[in-house]
Amino acid sequence: MTDRISVREAGSGTPLVLLHAFPLSARMWQNQLDELPGSDGSEARVLAVDLRGFGGTDLGTDEPSLDLLADDVALLLERAGVEQAVVVGLSMGGYVAMALARRHPHCLAGLMLADTKATADTPAARANRERIAAAVLARDSVRLLVDEQVPIPLLGVTSSTERPRLVERLRGMIESASPQAVAWAQRAMARRPDSMDVLAGLNVPALVLVGEEDAITPVSDAQAMAEVLPDADLTVLPGVGHLSALESPNAFNWALRGLLARVTA
Repeated sequence: MTDRISVREAGSGTPLVLLHAFPLSARMWQNQLDELPGSDGSEARVLAVDLRGFGGTDLGTDEPSLDLLADDVALLLERAGVEQAVVVGLSMGGYVAMALARRHPHCLAGLMLADTKATADTPAARANRERIAAAVLARDSVRLLVDEQVPIPLLGVTSSTERPRLVERLRGMIESASPQAVAWAQRAMARRPDSMDVLAGLNVPALVLVGEEDAITPVSDAQAMAEVLPDADLTVLPGVGHLSALESPNAFNWALRGLLARVTA
């Protein structure tokens, strides 16, 4: 575990942990930090975490592993005096949330998995991750990610064509990532196990959300997770791609508030 875990926090109430997508940081959750605590700050205590190597959290010297990121989140909750939280993971954040469910299930009061999947990488996907990791380190630049993934496939077709400001904002967030963190995260994701059995044993209120235009983790992946979770709702957002919290924050927040209501009922 790393000693320094950067977190952006707002509000009070039900603890809500937000785990960001690759290769972004807690900056992607600004709308949720602004809106989910409520006007009086009492709806939720929102904690947007910078995963290891991104934002203000040190990368450290450990070998790549999503389990380490899950342990970091558990340590953060312990230090924040939080026994249980509703955990939201988008894309890579979803992988971390599932690792948390496997290693520290007592930490979860509820779970939202957005634009992610529970299956392990195929050999071809692992090989592509290693290609990216090696390239960004060799070039000491993350420009490859901007060139290959912005606006598509990270954003849906609708966002890519209709929201140029979002495209530029996404470029800026990716360009702020370090090549070392990008390579580490790619290799950690490549090594992750299948988590379907973890989800099957998770008896907390859950929400699976996916953008209808998500080309990276499509609707079929979301349906598979929702079917195996014992207590899950499935939400599909039209006109939205892989980064649903950025592309359609109002709809994303509405769905998340529904999960919070289920957890606190």
